Amino acid sequence: MSFQVPWLTTIILLPLVAALAIPLIPDKEGKTVRWYGLGVALADFALMICAFWYHYDFQSSAFQLVEKYAWIPQLGLNWSVAVDGLSMPLVLLTGLINTLAIFAAWKVTNKPRLFYGLMLALYSAQIGVFVAQDLLLFFLMWELELVPVYLLISIWGGQKCRYAATKFILYTALASIFILVGAFAMAFSGDTISFDMATLGMKQYPQALELLVYAGFLIAFGVKLPIFPLHTWLPDAHGEAPAAGSMILAGVLLKMGGYALIRINMEMLPNAHVYFAPVLVILGIVNIIYGACCAFAQTNLKRCLAYSSIAHMGFVLIGIASYTELGMSGAVLQMISHGLIAASLFFLSGVTYERTHTLMMDEMGGMGKVMPKSFALFTAGAMASLALPGTSGFVGELMVFLGIATSDVYSSSFKVVVVLLSAVGVILTPIYLLSMLGQVFYGKQSTQLHLDAFVPDVKPRELFITASLLLPIIGIGLYPKLVTQTYDVKTVEVAAHARQYQSVVAQQQPSSLYSRIFPAPTLASSDIKESVVFAE
Repeated sequence: MSFQVPWLTTIILLPLVAALAIPLIPDKEGKTVRWYGLGVALADFALMICAFWYHYDFQSSAFQLVEKYAWIPQLGLNWSVAVDGLSMPLVLLTGLINTLAIFAAWKVTNKPRLFYGLMLALYSAQIGVFVAQDLLLFFLMWELELVPVYLLISIWGGQKCRYAATKFILYTALASIFILVGAFAMAFSGDTISFDMATLGMKQYPQALELLVYAGFLIAFGVKLPIFPLHTWLPDAHGEAPAAGSMILAGVLLKMGGYALIRINMEMLPNAHVYFAPVLVILGIVNIIYGACCAFAQTNLKRCLAYSSIAHMGFVLIGIASYTELGMSGAVLQMISHGLIAASLFFLSGVTYERTHTLMMDEMGGMGKVMPKSFALFTAGAMASLALPGTSGFVGELMVFLGIATSDVYSSSFKVVVVLLSAVGVILTPIYLLSMLGQVFYGKQSTQLHLDAFVPDVKPRELFITASLLLPIIGIGLYPKLVTQTYDVKTVEVAAHARQYQSVVAQQQPSSLYSRIFPAPTLASSDIKESVVFAE
């Protein structure tokens, strides 16, 4: 029997084990530790690329690199990990952003051992969330990432860091209870007890139970995404977090919510998804318009970007609920695109803060003359965020728009309202982003801003980090297939799976609550029978 390398287990555990070894490293000033942390992050990222390049089939929608070991048999807990088209690109996104975030935190001198140890532990937990195939393991990884984020904000954050960190942990930890309760409800339903996601996805649940579990998961994942009105922790967390923490928050942690909605709510609870899909669309519209309006009203640079993230995540919700291959593909691309764009903007806001010692936009002004390179990079990131053609932001939002507009599941009047209201948010986005650029970089320098005699522009390290994010943003914008080919096979399968169940539920309950939103299905009778067999 040939030995198989446990690629995913190694990728998950390498940063965590390396973090545990940090106290043993002889280092007084933190210089050795930061090189060690960066080296581990780079090694793990290289390991991901190697594993996926040589051992992952992009034309298959099945789970690959599957590893399953009995962990705690008494609890039915297995170490079960695997990747498919939905999780693989997000794992790579996690590797890239975490590596760059560690490099971005190069000047951390306060408790460097603890800082880099927490960053590596957080790295492991994020990967674990995306590859876990056991619902209890998924919950453990979901919880594991909360503690490092809390400590990163509360120790290395701004003036109100304790408040922001406490609010973050309360929101996310309390919401996580719904994941645990939902996991046990699904596991103990029926004749067999299992936490394996594939097994749970094949179970038939009573309708009331499935709707309740879906609602619970929606709350838990909605806090992380975040969905209005569960979003209020995010602006506070971003406003106080260090730049590296904000990069990870916006670049990866928000994507965990979107990923979980597809992986668990949509794939494992498809009947309930039929009833909640219009709700997701409506919440997506609220996110887009509310986030854009709140962003325009902010005077704090990072809070403005935080509300911008809330608005952009609204497109993910609409894409997930579109029931079309194009909409689903757009939702995944929007997550990847926003991860890159938001990470670049939050990093550049940290660069600006280092020079000005303030995040208040009304205390800046005229920084374009002092920091022309930063101005150019910030403008490029903002253009991508407002979905300028030729950037990844444009492609993701366009695919979501076309996906919901061409969906034959919703009524024409509902689709018209959705597209028009979403377009309002799209119009508001350049208004607040250009206003932000104007306040920070144009005009006369504020008298309240006391700069040092010599204010350096971006340094080579900072330029490298920003370029590492902007290049894929432009590359995806010019040639989206760079990314879409890695997950298209999977999103087509997920969309088809969801449509099968929608057809069955609509046929069984044609006079339901959503009869005015969902028109009567037009499938032939033979197709309906095949759909029912598929669902059963």
